Amino acid sequence: MLLTVGRVVRPHGIHGEVLVEVHTDEPEQRFAAGAELITEARRPAGAGPDQAVPPRGAVPPRLTVAASRPHLGRLIVRFDGVEDRNAAEALRGVLLQVDSATVPPPEDPDEYRDHELVGLSAVSTEGERLGEVVDIDHAPASDLLVVRRPDGRTALVPFVAAIVPEVDLAGGRVVVDPPPGLLDL
Repeated sequence: MLLTVGRVVRPHGIHGEVLVEVHTDEPEQRFAAGAELITEARRPAGAGPDQAVPPRGAVPPRLTVAASRPHLGRLIVRFDGVEDRNAAEALRGVLLQVDSATVPPPEDPDEYRDHELVGLSAVSTEGERLGEVVDIDHAPASDLLVVRRPDGRTALVPFVAAIVPEVDLAGGRVVVDPPPGLLDL
């Protein structure tokens, strides 16, 4: 499974650097010199539906980080082989990914990667099926489990111990103890 660790926002300067929006808790590792990233071409954010996705030939299947540095909450990244602004422009909107098999498990037993949680069954403390975790929303206050309810609606469940007391990866489920009304929103 591919995990998105960043997205190219736009070129930065004239020497092939790009501004990257980071989607990982480990940017110093994922964007270290020599790190190899898998690319997925996407329509740039804010682009109209008539703007084409960059052709696959314009975006190499993999990019190797030559250098990176922080810049206003994002990273400025230079990739091997991207030497000028035109080459950097071709990367606009590209997702930067890694294979989940290459990501070591977290050291903290109470820490989970998004790909480990997506697809788990959400059940109540009594064992009633509440739905399926379909996404993780990284909100400013806390992470939220996006749970697709059996009737097709979506519920946002704060991923905190008081509401999600158990994560059973081997059993393929998360136990949810929602306060009254949480799943009805």
